[in-house]
Amino acid sequence: MSTQVFEFVTIFPELVRQFVASGLMGKAIEQGRVEVHSTVTRELTTDKHRSVDDAPFGGGAGMVMLAEPVAQAIESIEEHRGKSLRVLLTPSAARFDQRAARELATHDHITLLCGRYEGIDDRIREHMVDRAYSLGDFVLNGGEVAALAIFEAVARLREGVLGNPESIETESFASEEELTHAGLEHPHYTRPAQWRGHEVPEVLRSGDHVKISQWRERVALQRTHTLRPDLRPE
Repeated sequence: MSTQVFEFVTIFPELVRQFVASGLMGKAIEQGRVEVHSTVTRELTTDKHRSVDDAPFGGGAGMVMLAEPVAQAIESIEEHRGKSLRVLLTPSAARFDQRAARELATHDHITLLCGRYEGIDDRIREHMVDRAYSLGDFVLNGGEVAALAIFEAVARLREGVLGNPESIETESFASEEELTHAGLEHPHYTRPAQWRGHEVPEVLRSGDHVKISQWRERVALQRTHTLRPDLRPE
């Protein structure tokens, strides 16, 4: 299995560095299954103030990230490590979901563009980007948190990253090929069987794997029906 390479174009590489070194992602990097690089746009500027932003044409609040440092970051990445899939993080885009994660997991080299302020000059999006995603209907101060969420959602799908690959097949938003529905996952419990007067459902302690499977599917459907009606199976 080839190594999956992630590139972060950012002005805050320390956010990326601290996150990717933790937990299963850090282990995947140590094992060579995942590789992470950060390219800092501020280091690619040429003026004495190392400016990465400027006022928007037409007026308005906030500042806009300059196109040139971002373009140079992309070009530098691909000059040194080859062509990549370029992904922009922005609230004004299609919502990222598990289907998108599965699609991105098929790519070996991904560049994640992290905007700040009012975003990146849209000419980058129009001429240098392959995908654009939003995490949801809310706004963050920058794209790093969104990029890291996508990084983890995608990298964990690669072979060998998770200790038990079967966990992917039964979790929330599993593909329709993997489950009878692409809804929410069933609840999970662990010891003790009784905790502060609350008991684990008896069926899970029965040892009857057929009944357990049926219970999990039924409860997952109930949870989906109640919490995410948009995911209800027809």
